[in-house]
Amino acid sequence: MTQKMNIKLFADGANLSEMVSMAKQEYISGLTTNPTLMRKAGVLDYKKFAHDVLAEIPDKPISFEVFSDEFDGMIRQAKQISTWGPNVYVKIPITNTAGIMTKRVISELSNEGIKLNITAIMTIKQIDEVLEVLDQSNPSYLSIFAGRIADTGVDPIPTIKYSLNLLNEQSKVQVIWASPRELLNVMQANDCGCHIITATSDILKKLSLIGKDLNTYSVETVQMFFNDASEAAYEI
Repeated sequence: MTQKMNIKLFADGANLSEMVSMAKQEYISGLTTNPTLMRKAGVLDYKKFAHDVLAEIPDKPISFEVFSDEFDGMIRQAKQISTWGPNVYVKIPITNTAGIMTKRVISELSNEGIKLNITAIMTIKQIDEVLEVLDQSNPSYLSIFAGRIADTGVDPIPTIKYSLNLLNEQSKVQVIWASPRELLNVMQANDCGCHIITATSDILKKLSLIGKDLNTYSVETVQMFFNDASEAAYEI
């Protein structure tokens, strides 16, 4: 990367070897995963996978998500997950599948000192309700799904800035720009003062393009088209 950025980069994925490789990079400050990514990666044993990851990456924060849809089940799973390592953050969804806010879960776990990552946040009302019950003296993350907000045609930056403005200097809550769609989102998140952005390997691999000369990139693109047409032996 040629451009200095203040934002921290978290690698998002569920491929063990890829996660280990990314964690070795100095510019990766932490990692996240979720049940959907784990299922796509072919993970069969949730607990074994988590312990394998933590055995390889003991020194950077890693978020693992509960998967119960019942509040008592979320609390039970969260308490167990939190014991897996000192670098573990427990992901709690902002609602259950019925759309009921998980404020009771967040309140109980946060006040017990469990490090949380509140995930799938998309509205200002959700931010307000989380911060009503979250112990801000305890390290935690607010994962605002900026990419999904943008998918609906809404600019996510005002929502990110709104959350940042609610945190005081003593707060240990950090805001995550989650579900980015392109490398530009890293620059946008950095420019609006967001603390962290999560990114899959597809986006992280593009970091080397930051600062690339666009004239050079244009010529390289034309060369790619020409080479592919030549190799395909197209004729008109």
